[in-house]
Amino acid sequence: MAHVLKVRIGRIEKDVEWRTHSSSVEMTERLGEVLGAKVQSGDVITLDGDLGAGKTAFTRGVARGMQLRSRVTSPTFTIVNEYNDTQGVPRLFHFDTYRLTGSDDFYDAGLDEYFQRDGVCMIEWSKVIEDALPKDRIEFEISGFGSEREILIRFAEQDVSRMDEVRAVMEQEGMKFEDTGL
Repeated sequence: MAHVLKVRIGRIEKDVEWRTHSSSVEMTERLGEVLGAKVQSGDVITLDGDLGAGKTAFTRGVARGMQLRSRVTSPTFTIVNEYNDTQGVPRLFHFDTYRLTGSDDFYDAGLDEYFQRDGVCMIEWSKVIEDALPKDRIEFEISGFGSEREILIRFAEQDVSRMDEVRAVMEQEGMKFEDTGL
């Protein structure tokens, strides 16, 4: 499948944007799980959406897909939680930047150093620290309440092959995707 969309998000140009719907927390977690099986060390994944939209549920799925045994909880008050592999090595860094006032808080706390660690960074409320984020990232925006969620997924051309694999698995399980533009 050829992708030619160019979507401008702030200062970052993304090559592809998809829209999908989740009809349950389990489906949102499953999307995360399938993605988690495809992530690579150094990936940065951003999660934005209202309170209760499913950001932490999605992260639980990613941890499961990465085969991490840690219990995933919201890092609202700790800012970042680390989830370990079976040898006890942190592999998933789960941020909640809701309580930060901006990128300066992120830099002052040294949190940008996580981008250089051997692992995957999941960042809830990423718009708070937009200026601190690396250009190369996968973005998820989740909206909706109750069991229905709309999910926008934005990513660069370099991630198309593995994201196509995620999409193929989820489509086999009944989730529908559409290519969109802004």
